[in-house]
Amino acid sequence: MTAAVPGIPGLRKAAAAVLALGLSAALAACSGDGGGKGGSDPKLSVTGAYVSQPPMTDMAAGYLTVRNAGGGADELTSVTTPLASEVTLHTTKGTRMKQVSSLEVPANDRVELSTGGDHLMLTNLSHRPKVGEKVSFTLHFATSAPIEIKVPVEPTTYRPKD
Repeated sequence: MTAAVPGIPGLRKAAAAVLALGLSAALAACSGDGGGKGGSDPKLSVTGAYVSQPPMTDMAAGYLTVRNAGGGADELTSVTTPLASEVTLHTTKGTRMKQVSSLEVPANDRVELSTGGDHLMLTNLSHRPKVGEKVSFTLHFATSAPIEIKVPVEPTTYRPKD
């Protein structure tokens, strides 16, 4: 036969409440606004953007770096520009180029679009851009707000300095 100890039922209720509160806080910290991708929002910026002056009148390539200083990942899903009716994202592995629907921008990292690697293909150009011209780009992301930039047109042989 066990004797009842005064105050134990109240202690159990208090412990259960503390446990529930702790679990709620832990779940809230894990979910965050980053969609489970690091617990915080991405913080994106764009650097080094340019378009090579195209040798053809209907197609050009674009390059840029998207930096993410935030704790959450994002994805570059599309780019629009008045210069082209279509802009597609491409990856390059070895000598094989492949169109993709998005490019990941990892948390606390970057995605670099450069000659010989990942890049933008601009097709059905409204005109052949000239060196020194500025082209408007709008970058669209899975979770972040769009970023609008002005992109210089560089000579076909241009290679950025590191």
